[in-house]
Amino acid sequence: MAVKIRLKRLGKRKRPVYRVVVADSRKARNGSYIESLGRYDPHQEPSLVVIDNEKAVGWLQNGAQPTETARKLLEISGAWSLFKVAKGEIHTVGSTPAPEAEEVEEAAEVVEESAVATTEEVIEEATEVVEVAEDAAEAIVEAVAEVVDEKDAE
Repeated sequence: MAVKIRLKRLGKRKRPVYRVVVADSRKARNGSYIESLGRYDPHQEPSLVVIDNEKAVGWLQNGAQPTETARKLLEISGAWSLFKVAKGEIHTVGSTPAPEAEEVEEAAEVVEESAVATTEEVIEEATEVVEVAEDAAEAIVEAVAEVVDEKDAE
């Protein structure tokens, strides 16, 4: 049996929504399917692509062939690159393990603190720039007033 990963069209007329499915290639486009892998909504901004990467990689490893559109959606979701890594076509060198949840929270706190400090620093610098600009404006007004006084005196 030739198994394909392809799109099944749903939705209203002129408002399609697609389901990414695994189906026998001899069945109709909107016919029966083996398993649903996710969905694709091109009318949202940005387009919605939700695919279960583990299921998709499993089907790809078992020989399912994606259509062109389905392959692009798999690339967007990251399932295609996971499949290539599992297949050995993409080599990962020095990959690090995923950080623990506590480390992620600590990093987020550090970033948040630095952002607040940076924001305060930006406000201070902006205040200094405004003060310098006000002083320069006062100096220009005084210079113009002197020139006008000299012209009036003549």
